[in-house]
Amino acid sequence: MIRVTIFNENIHETRQPEVRAIYPEGMHGCIKKFLEKQDGLEIRTATFEEPEHGLTQEVLDNTDVLIYWSHWMQDEFSDVVAERIHQAVLKGMGLIALHSAHFSKTMKLLMGTSMTLRWRHGDRERLFITSPSHPISAGLPEFFELPIEEMYGEFFDIPKPDDVVFTGWFAGGEVFRSGCTFQRGRGKIFYFQPGHEQYPIYHDENIQKVITNAVYWCAPVRKLQTNPECTEVKAPLEG
Repeated sequence: MIRVTIFNENIHETRQPEVRAIYPEGMHGCIKKFLEKQDGLEIRTATFEEPEHGLTQEVLDNTDVLIYWSHWMQDEFSDVVAERIHQAVLKGMGLIALHSAHFSKTMKLLMGTSMTLRWRHGDRERLFITSPSHPISAGLPEFFELPIEEMYGEFFDIPKPDDVVFTGWFAGGEVFRSGCTFQRGRGKIFYFQPGHEQYPIYHDENIQKVITNAVYWCAPVRKLQTNPECTEVKAPLEG
């Protein structure tokens, strides 16, 4: 059983009627609904206004893959909880960072760069598979389109990815490394660009397939129970 926690600020949905009309149960509710159709997943959700943003140590200790969406409350997000997620990834928890979560405190901690990019509202996006053998791209067409999405453009200030699974092209001419994988410690990380709250991105079947594939890929083989330490070897193996 893969234990999945979906974190979403749930601020846009509660404060903006136009967003609530697209996601009446929140973006986390939409993602939970399509993931519940899959085998072997146990799913819970967490939102910004819960105590500790719903991401207590106990929750993270019992999470194999964290799906994370954030935007408005990046600066207000708890430093303590951001570091808690950072340490959980180092111990083996998988992380799927969606859309504007690139600029979250957690991703900045994990990536060690500014995570800045260029952006513009309202453009058509075509997503190309640029790593066709990667498990996250399994079962998807060579490319697919989103009729409207927020443009994210290069330069994207990230460290060199392990794989660029998807490359996005926008009708305005920009390109973007839209789906990138990384490993930090024992944890696998997938950053996926689509997901602006004003557009029905998470209702798209191809987007749902990407996120589903990413959950299975990010799931750890074995998580550490404690933080990694430098351990003195008292006796050589070939004593």
